[in-house]
Amino acid sequence: MTLKQSIGIMALIGLLATGVWFWQTQTVRQAPELSFKTIKGESIDPADLKGKPVLVTFWATDCPGCIDEIPHLIELHRQFGPQGLRIIAVAMSYDPPNHVLAMAEAKQLPYAIALDPSGSLAQGFGNVQLTPTTFLIDRNGQIVMQKVGTFEFKDMRQRLNQL
Repeated sequence: MTLKQSIGIMALIGLLATGVWFWQTQTVRQAPELSFKTIKGESIDPADLKGKPVLVTFWATDCPGCIDEIPHLIELHRQFGPQGLRIIAVAMSYDPPNHVLAMAEAKQLPYAIALDPSGSLAQGFGNVQLTPTTFLIDRNGQIVMQKVGTFEFKDMRQRLNQL
């Protein structure tokens, strides 16, 4: 390999590393102003969420990681709900509503479960395709964390304690 090729490869690696770092650190952005319709027929509007921390998780009833997160979401709801935390689990558009209803009932989910039949919620949050995908929104409406895949419970508790 020539010196010129080595320098080119090093420059490319440097650019890629810079791009990954920039992408990983650019999580703070304004949350979309969207309304959620729950399986109980309730509407959660952006005004209802002002001044509260919000955890929005996109999930599916056939997603093993999503099922694994349920006990953690229940615990977060129990621990931080009295302090104002709103958890909204958004079922993906391809998930049959009867499956979502059955899972919510079987697991006795205490937090809001929303349906997204048109996919507009997933689109509004940046075209979410993979489950679970979780967004932590601070009291000012800023997305301060986005996680594709299962979140770490200890890390999430620490983040919520700081909000």
